[in-house]
Amino acid sequence: MKSPCLLACCVFLGLGLSACGFGSMPDPGVRTEEAQPVDLEHLLITVHGRAELLPEAARLLAEQGQPLPSLAGLPLVIEEPLRVAVNDPSATFGASALAEDGGFSVPHVPVKDIHMSLAASIDHEGLARSSTIVFDTAFTGSRPRTDLIGVHAWALPRAFHDALTRAVGQDTLLALTDGRARRLEEAGFLLGRVVDATGQPLAGARVRLDRGELADRLYYLSEDLSHAAQESTSANGLFLYIHSGADVETFRASLQGTEEYTWRNLGAMPGRGLVLTLFPGSHPP
Repeated sequence: MKSPCLLACCVFLGLGLSACGFGSMPDPGVRTEEAQPVDLEHLLITVHGRAELLPEAARLLAEQGQPLPSLAGLPLVIEEPLRVAVNDPSATFGASALAEDGGFSVPHVPVKDIHMSLAASIDHEGLARSSTIVFDTAFTGSRPRTDLIGVHAWALPRAFHDALTRAVGQDTLLALTDGRARRLEEAGFLLGRVVDATGQPLAGARVRLDRGELADRLYYLSEDLSHAAQESTSANGLFLYIHSGADVETFRASLQGTEEYTWRNLGAMPGRGLVLTLFPGSHPP
């Protein structure tokens, strides 16, 4: 039985997701004359992609003279973050060991079990507990109908997580969590990358949330990751949402001053982070 909290979150995030029922319409943006009906109740897809260290994390480790950890052989799991957050036992859809180049392929992912998004997570003691969103129903209003190809999963080394914790500051974390957390992972966090149409980090961007009461939890990281402020993104395009360390929160995010960035379905929970890239349009650059 699904958790009442999960059901409430799904209602909050997307009553408009009409494709949660039986769907036969092809994806938007493609020719439909020759399209065949799709049975979403029995459709299985494969998620193909590559896992890498977050570029800013790799750069930080190199500057500190630390070796870059290898991801080869580590297990990668495909899951739905919202369901993980409420301890739904069926939140995980499949797993694969990473190849030498970080490549992975997870088959037999049941589309009917996806509510709002899919994410990829890599579990290892040298990495912060986090997952990367690889599919969001915000773009199509429906579950995926084809394999997901060329997705990226970002790994966050603990040294990078600790640098972000120092940038935010222990006093800020304690204040935002009512004393529950001194580290980002304890509080729960969202790490976002804002990029332009070419995939380059976007400086001067400000994130907007659909829940104004959460806006004071947004911080932007300086280019050297030494501090965090609340004005706008630096040259690295990175921002943080710091969770309360308490119950799961759901919300949507986009960019201020533009309609080119689609509202994204997000959530935050204690004990782990969520990584995403905000880009203009419907397809990652």
